[in-house]
Amino acid sequence: MLLEKRSFFVIIALMLLFSCIPGQTVSARSVSAKSAILIEQTSGRVLFEKDAHTKRRIASITKIMTAVLAIESGKMEETVTVSNRAVRTEGSSIYLKPNEKIKLKHLVYGLMLRSGNDAAVAIAEHVGGSVEGFVFLMNQKAAEIGMTNTEFANPHGLDDAENHYSTAYDMALLMRYAMQNEEFRKISGTKVYSAPNPDERWNRVWRNKNKLLTNLYEYCTGGKTGYTKRAKRTLVTTASKEGLDLIAVTLNAPDDWNDHITMFEYGFNHYVLAKTDDERIVKNIKDGFYRKKVVAKRDFLYPVTEEEIEKLRIKIKLLKPKKQEWEDENKIPHIVGKAELYLDDEVVDEMPLFYERKHEETTKKSVWDIFSFLGVNENG
Repeated sequence: MLLEKRSFFVIIALMLLFSCIPGQTVSARSVSAKSAILIEQTSGRVLFEKDAHTKRRIASITKIMTAVLAIESGKMEETVTVSNRAVRTEGSSIYLKPNEKIKLKHLVYGLMLRSGNDAAVAIAEHVGGSVEGFVFLMNQKAAEIGMTNTEFANPHGLDDAENHYSTAYDMALLMRYAMQNEEFRKISGTKVYSAPNPDERWNRVWRNKNKLLTNLYEYCTGGKTGYTKRAKRTLVTTASKEGLDLIAVTLNAPDDWNDHITMFEYGFNHYVLAKTDDERIVKNIKDGFYRKKVVAKRDFLYPVTEEEIEKLRIKIKLLKPKKQEWEDENKIPHIVGKAELYLDDEVVDEMPLFYERKHEETTKKSVWDIFSFLGVNENG
C-alpha cells in the first residue's frame, strides 16, 4: 500500500477507557449444536465458536441468501406470476397457486417468516430468470461476501442436492452482510405480516417461526429457522442490547433456542462495545501541516472484555508532507493517512484519514457507511 512505502509516519497511541461487566462463560459442552458461532455485528469479531468451519447441510437458513438477492434486485414492488414448478415444491409452503400474481415483496415475507419453499422458487425464477440462473447469482454473492466454504444448489435448502452446504462461520458472514440492508432488517424482525389473497375474502396472515423473536428472548431482533431430515435443526438469529449487536448461528442443534440464548447472554455479559469517536481519533495530531486539517469519517467501534480494555490503542500514520508542492491545496491527496486500531499487537480495524480542504465541508457518515470502505455495508 502507498502508506507503507513512505518513510515518514506520525504515530499516536491513545488509551481507550471503558467498562464492562464480567459474566459466566460459554463452552462447547454448553451448546448442543454440532457447529456454532457468535459474532459481533459491527466488527465481525468472533466471540465464541464451536467447530464453526466444518461444512454441513444448512436447510432453510439458505433463504437468507434468497431474500438478500431479492431485495438487492430492486424488484420488490414488481408482480410475480407463480409457476407450476414453484407450486409443486416440496416441504414448507405459503400455499401459492399456479399463475397467481403476487408482489415479490410479499413473497420475501412469506419466505422469511413462514419459510415457504414455493416462495423461494417463485423468487428465484423472477429474479434470476430461472432457478438455475438464480443459483449462479447465489454462489456469485457468496464469493463476494467471502463465504469460501459454501456452495448453493437451490434457493430453499431442501435436501435435493449433495453440493448444497455451508459452515456456521460463513452463515454468520452472510447474516452480517444481510443486516446492513434496512429492508432486510425490517423483514427479518417482523413478527406478523399480512399479504393480499386475491382469491379469498381475507388476507394471508403469516406469523414468524422464529420463537426467539416472537416470545422467547426479549433482545432478539430477527433471524431465520431451518430444518430438514439430513440437516437437522439450523438457526441464525440476531440480538441487540445496550448498543451491542450480536449474530448467532447453529447447525445441527437439538436445543437451538437455548443454544442461542446461552451464546447471546455470554456475549452481552462479557463484552462492551468500545468506542472512540471520529473527532477524538485525530485531535492529538501535532504535526503543524496536518493539525486540525485531517478528519476521520467514522468512529472506531470494537467489542472488548474487561481484561482487554487497556490493550486497545490507536496509531495514526500520515504521509510526509510535500510542503512546496502542496502549497496548492488541490495537489494534496484526498486520503493522507490511516488510523489503525490495535488490540495488543494485532490490527483489528483501520480507516482512511482525509485532508479537509478549506472549501470542503466534512460530512459525517453513519456506522454502516463505514463498511463500504472496508468491503462489507444497521439493526432490525
